[in-house]
Amino acid sequence: MAQSITQVEHLDQPVTTVARRDFVALRADFTVPEALDTIRKRDIGEGIVYFYVMDAQEHLVGVLPTRRLLMAELHQRIADIMVPQIITIPDTATVMEALEFFVMHRLLAFPVVDDEQHLVGTVDVSMFTEEVFDITERERTDEIFELIGFSLSQVREAAPTRVFRFRFPWLLATISSGTICALLASAFEATLAQSLVLTFFLTLILGLGESVSAQSMTVTIQALRATQPRWTWYVKTLWRELATGVLLGISAGGIVALIIIFWRRETVAALAIGGSIFLSISWACLIGLSVPTVLHALRLDPRIAAGPVTLALADIFTLLFYFGLATLLL
Repeated sequence: MAQSITQVEHLDQPVTTVARRDFVALRADFTVPEALDTIRKRDIGEGIVYFYVMDAQEHLVGVLPTRRLLMAELHQRIADIMVPQIITIPDTATVMEALEFFVMHRLLAFPVVDDEQHLVGTVDVSMFTEEVFDITERERTDEIFELIGFSLSQVREAAPTRVFRFRFPWLLATISSGTICALLASAFEATLAQSLVLTFFLTLILGLGESVSAQSMTVTIQALRATQPRWTWYVKTLWRELATGVLLGISAGGIVALIIIFWRRETVAALAIGGSIFLSISWACLIGLSVPTVLHALRLDPRIAAGPVTLALADIFTLLFYFGLATLLL
């Protein structure tokens, strides 16, 4: 019988230590009869609910639920009936991270892949619970996922000192950025004294930079959970984020500049503040994407570390753009 989640003692161990090796890999160009013949020749064990589809280079390209295979016409090819959108667990993940995939996505099994999308194993719900359930009973399945989520929460809350040691070092990033921002403000004291309107909008521009960077960071963390990031993925996502940042920066910077012109009648200050908002928001999108991606590449938890680091960098660069452009134009 599978080991219960509450009995797992080493949640930090690699997921590959608990991954199953009795998966069935099917070629995308197989017909349904060829796929069924391959399955009959394999000892697939119990509880197999998904089959995994490979291309000619043994890269994982799709997943095939058992029901979809059984209901397919005999002349159809596996590539035509598989699900191409795959949620994979990297082989560098821990057991804890694998558990979170079940809670977030509520699938019955996940493929474990290496950096080149080669299938190295699978993990399924039966590994984390002793409960025996019928996968056709949706209500019972929901209870299983709730059990995993509840037990995972218990594990996290069991050792507050350990959580403190893990989270507090990243809060030092916030303290450091606050100190740097204070030093920057003092360095540009003459610029602030020259135009009082800069002081009025200081909080606004910091808030805009933090909000945009946090939005980009959240979207990136969600994407990292469902994909294996590569350089091509980063470049593609970077262009999208930069395009979004430019549109957001032009819109927000233009609105604030118009407010300053109608309110204070200071055109140069409006140009400096609006321009710095454009630059800071565009850069905030880049930071929100890059920080979680780098932390993920370094095998650090982006959910804990990305927030403080992202906001710290966003604040520093926002003030640099703000004071730098104001000093240049005023």
